[in-house]
Amino acid sequence: IERELRQRTGFKCFGADRESMASVVLDLLKKRKQTLAIAESCTGGGVCAALTAVPNASDVFLGGVVAYSNSIKNKVLDVSTQVLEENGAVSGPVVEAMATGAKSLLKADWAIAISGLAGPGGGTPSKPIGLVQFAIAGPKGCNSEPVYFGSHRNRADIQQLSVLNALDRLRLLLVTQG
Repeated sequence: IERELRQRTGFKCFGADRESMASVVLDLLKKRKQTLAIAESCTGGGVCAALTAVPNASDVFLGGVVAYSNSIKNKVLDVSTQVLEENGAVSGPVVEAMATGAKSLLKADWAIAISGLAGPGGGTPSKPIGLVQFAIAGPKGCNSEPVYFGSHRNRADIQQLSVLNALDRLRLLLVTQG
């Protein structure tokens, strides 16, 4: 049955039995002898918590920065004040700078960055509650992408979806880049 499900779902199937998204990502990194750093804002440490819940995560997970305020994004992750002012914290340029900053700071092979609007307040027509920006920096550069989870979701759901989405983005890169 598992083989049939994997054939039908392809890369959408990430694991079996007790595997979690975090454990699968850590295993993929371990096989590649690569390391990971995290920079997160709206998830408040959720990605780091998911990773550190896995035994032996420290083999590849170096650490993370919860950069909730713009001053921490600037001072710790080296996101320029100009980029923050011109684009706002929830933007592609900012999460890309966060990811490259975390990767550099922790000397990791890969870094994930997240910034978004989990609510219940703070949304605008151009940046509504439920909008989350993701970036992944790796050996071949850095890319970002927004995801809109919907303003109908509560804060905890947006945060949890963001954690899983971030880890899955890295998983897919690791699987497809060989």
